[in-house]
Amino acid sequence: MPYPHAIAIDGPAAAGKSTIGELLARDLNYLYFDTGVMYRVVTWVALQRGVEIADEQAVTKLARRVHIHVSQPTVDDGRQYTVQVDGQDVTWDLRRPEVDLSVSPVSAYPGVRAALTLQQRRIGQAGRVVMVGRDIGTVVLPHAELKIYLEASAEARATRRYLENLQRGQACDYDEILRDMRRRDKIDSERDAAPLHPADDAVIIDTTDMDIAQVMERVRQLVAESAT
Repeated sequence: MPYPHAIAIDGPAAAGKSTIGELLARDLNYLYFDTGVMYRVVTWVALQRGVEIADEQAVTKLARRVHIHVSQPTVDDGRQYTVQVDGQDVTWDLRRPEVDLSVSPVSAYPGVRAALTLQQRRIGQAGRVVMVGRDIGTVVLPHAELKIYLEASAEARATRRYLENLQRGQACDYDEILRDMRRRDKIDSERDAAPLHPADDAVIIDTTDMDIAQVMERVRQLVAESAT
C-alpha cells in the first residue's frame, strides 16, 4: 500500500512539530506545510500596522485580506521555508518575541481561524503533504490517514525555544519564555474555536526526554505501519 495521502502533526509550541514535520516531508518527498506560520503572519502584520490585537473584528478583517506566500527556502540561513507578505520576506520576523506574545489570542479568533483554515484545507486535500499545526487532525484534515500528536513538558519546550533564540543571536530570558509558554498553552487549550487537544485517533508521542533521531525513528515506524 502507498504512504498516507496526508499526514497531520499537532501539538503545543516547541514540542518538535516543525523539525519532525520537515524531516518527514523530506523523507517522503512531500510538501512540508506549517500552518502556524499563517497565524504568525496575521499577528505580525497587525503589530506592524498598529491594529490592536484585542480588536477581534479588525484582526479578522486583516486575516481575510492579507496575501501570504509560503515557498521552499530562498536563503540558506537555516530556515525551513520562506514566508513573504506582499512581496516582503518576513520569515524570521515571525519568530520575534512580540509575535510569540500575541499569536495565541489571534489564533483563537473564530473568524481568523475560518479564513485561514480554508486555505490550509485546500493545500491538504491536494495530498502528498505533511501538515503541522494545532488543529490539523481535529479540524483542518480530520480524515488524514496518519495523525501524530507531539507533546513535551513546558520546561523542555522553553529550553528548546531559548536555545533556538540564542543561536539566532536574539536576546532572551528563559524564565520569560517559560511563563509565555505556559500562558500560550492555557490559551490554546481553553479557546472556544478549535482548542488544542489530540484527535481521538492520533498517536501521542512525548518528546520531553527524546532527541530528534529518537522521535524520527518512532515517526518513521508509524508511517511504515500505516502503509502495510
